[in-house]
Amino acid sequence: MDATNIRTSFEGLGEVEFRSLAKFNDGEVGIFWSSSGISPWERHPRDEELLHVIEGQVEIEVLTEGGPVVTFVAEGSIFVVPRNHWHRHRHVGLVKELYLTPGPTDTSFADDPRADT
Repeated sequence: MDATNIRTSFEGLGEVEFRSLAKFNDGEVGIFWSSSGISPWERHPRDEELLHVIEGQVEIEVLTEGGPVVTFVAEGSIFVVPRNHWHRHRHVGLVKELYLTPGPTDTSFADDPRADT
C-alpha cells in the first residue's frame, strides 16, 4: 500500500506516454499528457472509465446510438465514459489527465470502430 503524488508523477513523462500509478480491479489508475492531436478510439466492454483533467482541457467524443457526442472537459473536471462506448480524445491544447480504467480496453484506429465489431 503506497500513496502516489500525481503532480510529481508527470516528471520525465513523454507526450502521450502513459504511466500506470496503481492496479485497479482488472485495470489501472494512470496518467498521461498531450498537447495536440486525436487519440485512437477505445472502449471498455465491462466498465465505465473515469477521466479527471488535472491541467488544461480536452474534448471527449463518444459514439452513441444517436450519433457522436462531444463533451468539453475543463481543468479540474471529471468525465465518466459510459460502459462499452467507443470514445476518443480531441486535444485542444495541453492536457494533463488522470484516468481510472477498472477493466480491459479495446482499441481501434478505424474511422468508425463500430464497423469492425
